[in-house]
Amino acid sequence: MGQVGIWQIAIIAGLLLLLFGAKRLPDMARSLGKSARILKSEAAAMKNEGTAESNADSGTAEQAPAPKTIQAAPGDVTTARPVEEPKRTTQG
Repeated sequence: MGQVGIWQIAIIAGLLLLLFGAKRLPDMARSLGKSARILKSEAAAMKNEGTAESNADSGTAEQAPAPKTIQAAPGDVTTARPVEEPKRTTQG
């Protein structure tokens, strides 16, 4: 198996165009870009959350956690809504 040449890429692009049609390809690329942005923002949020937990474990900063917000897409403020954290109650 050698390297992929320009002719192979052109044939693959032509097959995709025939299979999906010229109308659907931009929509598919747009949704793929949105998914990549969401994945990137979620990965950054998890990384930030992990560093915040390690700071809390070391006792360096005692701060109240900020309310969490669920967003439909990064930067989409109109559909963002705050989320209530579940209250922990002990019954005994």
